[in-house]
Amino acid sequence: MKRRLTHVDPLKLGITLAVIYGIMSLIFAVPFFLIFSLIGAASARTGAQALPAIFTGVFVIFLPIIYAVVGFIGGVIAAFIYNLVAKWTGGVEFTTEAVQ
Repeated sequence: MKRRLTHVDPLKLGITLAVIYGIMSLIFAVPFFLIFSLIGAASARTGAQALPAIFTGVFVIFLPIIYAVVGFIGGVIAAFIYNLVAKWTGGVEFTTEAVQ
C-alpha cells in the first residue's frame, strides 16, 4: 500500500536527530580521546610540548553536546524545508506492507 509523507514535525525530528548525533559523537569521541592521549604521552616522553590534558577532557565532554545541538538545529531546519517542499511537490511516496 502506498503512503505519502506530507508533514514532519520539526521539533520531533530535531529531538530525534539530536539523540542520533549525540550517540554518533560518542562513537567518534572515544577514538579521538585515545589518539590525543597517545599523542600527549608520546610528546611528553620526547620532551616536546604535551597536549594539555584538559583539552582532551573538554573535547570528550563537549563533542557529544555540540553534535546533539547541531543535530537538533539541522533536524528542525530540514523538517521546515521538507514541509515547504512537500506542499509544492506532494511529499515523498513510499510503500508499506503488513508485517506479522
